[in-house]
Amino acid sequence: MRKVLLGATGLLGFLVVWHLIPATGLVDPQYLPYPTDVAARLLQEFRDLAFWRRLRLTMTAWALGLALATLAAVVLGTAVGLVPFLRRATHTTVEFLRPVPSVALIPLAVLMFGLQLRAALVIVVYAAFWQVFVQVIYGVADVDTVARDTARSFGLTRRERLRYLVLPTALPYLMTGVRLAAAVALILAVTAEMVIGNPGLGRSIELSRSAGDAVGLYGLVVVTGLLGLLVNLVFRLVERRSLAWHQSVRSEELP
Repeated sequence: MRKVLLGATGLLGFLVVWHLIPATGLVDPQYLPYPTDVAARLLQEFRDLAFWRRLRLTMTAWALGLALATLAAVVLGTAVGLVPFLRRATHTTVEFLRPVPSVALIPLAVLMFGLQLRAALVIVVYAAFWQVFVQVIYGVADVDTVARDTARSFGLTRRERLRYLVLPTALPYLMTGVRLAAAVALILAVTAEMVIGNPGLGRSIELSRSAGDAVGLYGLVVVTGLLGLLVNLVFRLVERRSLAWHQSVRSEELP
């Protein structure tokens, strides 16, 4: 309850500051509309079926990109993490490719797939992949040496070692990577729509900007912010539920 009250107080303070900036003339209301105007526009948008279709398209690109990135990252990250030679051989390549901005790949994606959903998926998958891939490698490689030797001495098969030793060790890393990747995937899904022009919230933001509709622009920005908050809360809940046995989660629940 204390966290909820503090969060509500911070949100209220943010709205008050937002209202005071145009009210005092620091910024022209034409460029920074009042939060009440933005809220009124959002209520109108919520009654429009076209808004929900655009929201569905954005979330579809986000979900598909995140799922593909997670699947590829788990498979490749586990394979690389289990083999020390592969970790050493791919380290330089990973460190070279990971910092490449995903937005820089947009021209290549458009050239390959045109103005389609697949072009946006290339951007989303590339950005989200590295968040999970690196975490999985670290998690798989973090298996305790004594525990690994003990499992071998007891005659556990490779599948049993993966299930009872590697997976519990790597799961906290994996959940952290997926949570980070979910936020990154949402950012890139909206960005790709803005730049490529695929239907969705990103394209609506760009259309509002080009039309000079500041109220609509800020309303859509607020929607994307709320989506990011919701995604983070959902994945945090999933993380806490799946890691209820882990020491890090159990320590947070202690008074």
